[in-house]
Amino acid sequence: MSPSRSPIIALTANRSTNASGSSAYEVKEAYIRSVIGAGGLPVLLPTCRDLAGQADLLAGVDGVVLTGGGDVDPQLFNGGQHERVSGVDRGRDLFEMALVRQLVQSGMPFLGICRGIQVVNVALGGDLVLDIADELPSAHKHDYFTPKYAADRLSHSVMVEKGSSLAKISGFGRLEVNSRHHQAIKQLAPGLKVRALSDDGIIEAVELPTHPFGIAVQWHPENLQADPRMKALFAALVIASEAS
Repeated sequence: MSPSRSPIIALTANRSTNASGSSAYEVKEAYIRSVIGAGGLPVLLPTCRDLAGQADLLAGVDGVVLTGGGDVDPQLFNGGQHERVSGVDRGRDLFEMALVRQLVQSGMPFLGICRGIQVVNVALGGDLVLDIADELPSAHKHDYFTPKYAADRLSHSVMVEKGSSLAKISGFGRLEVNSRHHQAIKQLAPGLKVRALSDDGIIEAVELPTHPFGIAVQWHPENLQADPRMKALFAALVIASEAS
């Protein structure tokens, strides 16, 4: 990266279709504001149907945020079906899974958020709980979805592992987090390490220890930027991207 500019952070995007049939790619403003607030320059990273063209899309990019969105297609991890699975975009799934593998190979810094942690896990060989309430009835409620619940609602705590990169960024111990997911990591992918758990045992953060900066969280830090520990996640990504 040129020392004369801020790191460029690519944000994966949702694909939507309006009533007239026109399609668009979109990223929620909270992600954009969080990257800008951390000193990065955000750009939108659309789904590329030609997976071989990913390297061209990432040319000039210094880091990546894998954003939230719909559920990962269960067929991509032999997960069967469930009535609560929704918002599946198989094209996005395939693109982002290939993207994760490229990020791992290249060493480019990345931060996964909510759907992002699930994509990382599936891309690297893990699988998912299709529905927490159904498969893990003793678990707490995790699906505090907007607009019924505020995006910054603190729904439960997570315990961050001492000595982890996440602990160095956000602090060791308990963090109060928001929660907008009905799925979670089931079998952890090879190479990933659990770095935070909720009280009911749900995996809430993972790291790729062999990677310069490969962190993913199940909560939404972009909606909690009033908390310095959540701002620190984006700041750490930007710093790592500046050095890459």
